[in-house]
Amino acid sequence: MLADKHKARKKKWRIPERTLLLTAALGGSLGVLLGMYALRHKTLHRKFTIGVPLILAAQCLLAVFLMAKL
Repeated sequence: MLADKHKARKKKWRIPERTLLLTAALGGSLGVLLGMYALRHKTLHRKFTIGVPLILAAQCLLAVFLMAKL
């Protein structure tokens, strides 16, 4: 989020939203969520304000499920 915010301010090539969402889905959802609100970046985009918390919730549920199985 920090890199994309910096690039946005400099009017440079941006990190695709798909890549940011994939980063969240591959385990970086907490970092993406914290970065969104700490930097006020992508907070007006529904796919981020709804999608990233849903991804985080799903990852937490998966973690609880896997820990219960161990």
